Amino acid sequence: MKTARQTGIWIDSSRAILVTLQDGKEKVTEVDSSMENRIYHDHGGNKGAFMGRQHVNDERKFEARRKHQLHDFLEDVVNHTKYADELYVFGPAETKTELSKMINESKSNISAKLKAVESADKMSLNEIVAKVKKFYLH
Repeated sequence: MKTARQTGIWIDSSRAILVTLQDGKEKVTEVDSSMENRIYHDHGGNKGAFMGRQHVNDERKFEARRKHQLHDFLEDVVNHTKYADELYVFGPAETKTELSKMINESKSNISAKLKAVESADKMSLNEIVAKVKKFYLH
């Protein structure tokens, strides 16, 4: 009898760490984000440009590009979970919320696999693995 493939996802805007538990084994996968960081953007030089009489601000372009990059990153993470039977999402900030929204709005059956979404601080790899194991023991 094959046991369920249980996956825990620790996620923030820079990376996602997926821990998959199945048949007493664990597999850790890291998915890096290519999202731009605002710190680097703010120091990028001028705060806009004049185009004729109109002042153009790069901020809107940056936010649109960042939103698109976030969507691509979250899609990549979801693609890594397509064989999971159960999902547990945790992490700091808003990225976990955006991931759960994408999962719930998905046209596939993946939303039924989402068991919980929780806040969590920055964690070491060992702490992440331990948290996923503890979650699925209960």
